[in-house]
Amino acid sequence: MVDIKDFEVETLGECRVDTPIESARFVEDDDHVMFHYCLKDLQAYFEAGQTPPYFEMAGPRRNIYFDPSKLKCGIVTCGGLCPGINDVIQAMVMELYYHYGVRSIFGFRYGFEGLAPKYKHSPLELNPDVVTDIYLQGGTILGSSRGEQNVPEMVDTLERMNLGLLFAIGGDGTLRGAQAISQEIKRRNLKIGVIGIPKTIDNDISYVQNSFGFITAISEARTAIYTAHIEALGARNGIGLVKLMGRESGFIAAYATLANADVNLCLVPESPFSLEGLMAEIQNRLERRSHAVIVVAEGAGQEFFQATSETDASGNVRLGDIGVFLKEKINQHFKKIGVDITLKYIDPSYTIRSVRANPYDSYFCLTLGHQAAHAGMAGRTNMLVGYWNGQFTHMPISLAVSARKRIDPKGRLWNEVLASTGQPRTM
Repeated sequence: MVDIKDFEVETLGECRVDTPIESARFVEDDDHVMFHYCLKDLQAYFEAGQTPPYFEMAGPRRNIYFDPSKLKCGIVTCGGLCPGINDVIQAMVMELYYHYGVRSIFGFRYGFEGLAPKYKHSPLELNPDVVTDIYLQGGTILGSSRGEQNVPEMVDTLERMNLGLLFAIGGDGTLRGAQAISQEIKRRNLKIGVIGIPKTIDNDISYVQNSFGFITAISEARTAIYTAHIEALGARNGIGLVKLMGRESGFIAAYATLANADVNLCLVPESPFSLEGLMAEIQNRLERRSHAVIVVAEGAGQEFFQATSETDASGNVRLGDIGVFLKEKINQHFKKIGVDITLKYIDPSYTIRSVRANPYDSYFCLTLGHQAAHAGMAGRTNMLVGYWNGQFTHMPISLAVSARKRIDPKGRLWNEVLASTGQPRTM
């Protein structure tokens, strides 16, 4: 069973300042969101005489920790681009400025580089005029970067600028960086809050049901898959092959497959396959229907490549290009058996992650940004704003980075994929 202590969120101290927000649905500190939502899971805790684990509910508090008139805040965006980053920035600035009356908000340029003195990136002063239309743009107005920076030097910057809050928008690596910054702040006995906003197009942050940009990614992937299907239909023995993002977790590929009934094979990192089995399935499909559509996540089939110690700036192992690999192997296989095919390969990765958020993600980002501002003002730290069971939540960064969220090959999602494509459970 999950330990309830793992869900406890750090605070900077007692909240003694009356909130300037005049009208809101305030959340009390004893408002919680249950981690388990099945009755039998809850009963196991009750029978053991234990309290089931729960998240602290996100939302505005009646009493806050910081005096808004004296508070300075910073925002940083790190890692790869993702639809909705600008929406989150705008939401936080508007909430802090108009509802709390915070007038000093700085955007640090190019990720954690903006906090490192050696890069000499001047922070951007943020206010409603600066962020008014940024939700219409993809990417981030602050710029982004990958890679570690010197943690004590970054905290020196926060201390020198007299910042009370740092909001870090990013994925697993960013959250680990934010955690390290928070730990250094605590070591120095400073009163600076660090709030994470999970950003990962792969939707692979643990204990977070959905991350922003994920729904937009599925929607954009649908266009690429539709194109692959039309190309496959337009040729005898036509094959459309689409590679989507998903280094270790195949959620985009899985959900995009479920959103497109034309997909015949979905390949994800969590479900290994053999080339022989894959080729047999493609061959069977062509014999039955004369065309096939294949969706593959970028992290699938990495066992076919020689292991490497090379990493990118974020410390991620460099992947072999499974899309190009499969394109070559499929062409070689059908040439060997004397079957003419027409294969079209589509890799829309960067066109997907750089687009503006769709309406749902824009709404989601707006609420997420507001909740992050509320959490920071209430003195929470070393935590991120999550989403669970239809509610926004507070959770420790340590819990979020404890493991990567992945598809369960025996779970409901993957079973739905198998039912949709008709592919066998193992290949």
